[in-house]
Amino acid sequence: MGIFLAVIAMLAWGLGDFLIQKSTRRMGTISQKLSSLFFSRNDEKYSIWIVLFYICGFGAIVLTPFVWNEIGLLGAGEIWLLFLIGLVMLAAALLDFEALKIGKISVVEPVFALEIPAVMVLTSLFLSEVLTIRQYFLIFVLVVGIIFISIRDFGRLKRFVFERGVGLAVAATIGMGLADFLVGFGSRAISPLMTNWFLNIFITTVTLGYLASAGKLKVTWDYARENRKLIFNTCFFDNLAWVTYAYSMVLIPITIATAISESYIAIGAILGFVYNKEKLARHQWAGLVLTMMAAIILAVRAGG
Repeated sequence: MGIFLAVIAMLAWGLGDFLIQKSTRRMGTISQKLSSLFFSRNDEKYSIWIVLFYICGFGAIVLTPFVWNEIGLLGAGEIWLLFLIGLVMLAAALLDFEALKIGKISVVEPVFALEIPAVMVLTSLFLSEVLTIRQYFLIFVLVVGIIFISIRDFGRLKRFVFERGVGLAVAATIGMGLADFLVGFGSRAISPLMTNWFLNIFITTVTLGYLASAGKLKVTWDYARENRKLIFNTCFFDNLAWVTYAYSMVLIPITIATAISESYIAIGAILGFVYNKEKLARHQWAGLVLTMMAAIILAVRAGG
């Protein structure tokens, strides 16, 4: 079941990040067409906060009935842990969304593969998780495959280093690696649903406060009114990914759950190629194959 949930997270995140990119870029398109009615060019910089607000607000509303009886049972230590997870997740998510907004999804997504070794180090140090040599090898192959996807031209590596969004993606990756570990730790120490619910409440409150202080509540509402279907799909798939990922980390080693679900990067790259017409080189296609094969074998071996 843990493997199955990690695979669901992989598919949902692939779709979710693709939709997040469309959502954060959508305001720029709308502001050009409807500036006199709803949006101005100055509003584009708030698109990340608006999309994050709707994703977490959606999750908070949907999960509240499932955790209502647990809220009063939280201890002081558990609340502080959840606040820490919320702060780390908020910072990482903002960097993640900004990277997806300004960069190519087929280039930015693969950088996020560094989450896997980051989580591996943290779980080894603090949770004493030990994998088999075969599992370490498959994770190594998976990371190599994702890196292959990320490098557009081996002959001109500077183009990769200075690719738009890559610097932000690296910073987001460090934060997300820590956030992944903390979500896994919180899911085991408290519960997967409570951890996700508190995260959503925390980030919804912060983003709502920021948008209100900036005088962008009307823009936030107008944005959702113009993009109802896109916003709903983005919220649904991103929340589905986080809930299934949190549950998978309770049932199987956190590193294995992260490695499998992290293969969503390949899904994102394929979606970027198909729908955004982003061109991939031969070695990037080879990286996609390596990534998917390693993820499938890792899932089968772990499941067996």
